[in-house]
Amino acid sequence: MIKNIISEFKTFVMRGNVIDMAIGIIIGGAFTKIVNSMVADILMPPLGLLMGKVDFSNWFIVIKEGSQAGPYASLSAAQTAGATTLNVGNFLNTVISFLIVALCIFLLIKVINKLDNLKKKPAAAPVVKTCPFCFSSIDKRAVKCPNCTADLEK
Repeated sequence: MIKNIISEFKTFVMRGNVIDMAIGIIIGGAFTKIVNSMVADILMPPLGLLMGKVDFSNWFIVIKEGSQAGPYASLSAAQTAGATTLNVGNFLNTVISFLIVALCIFLLIKVINKLDNLKKKPAAAPVVKTCPFCFSSIDKRAVKCPNCTADLEK
């Protein structure tokens, strides 16, 4: 019983699509780190500058004051004081990261599909035809069936 389950599990894990999925998850995790860095370090600073020098990571709303009364200069200061906050800027960064990842995946799939379509060759024209009298397969250029000797139309 246990050997059968282990054998089935081994077969399942060694199938190509499971291994491909595992590789995709690992690469996706690394890709997410790159995108998060791109959003936090490359995109958000200029966007914040265009919006009046706003640092999105410090966009937060205090729901409940902490042990030290606000106003708090930064999100980390509010969290250090024990304040309960809605982290709007962090959420905005996450949404932008998601949209960038989704766009990258969409574009990657489009490129893969385009490359896949280039590989596919059109179906070759049939080189045989069926004799209408004996129903055998013969060369489509034949004018007489080699099997039943019937005259064929071109």
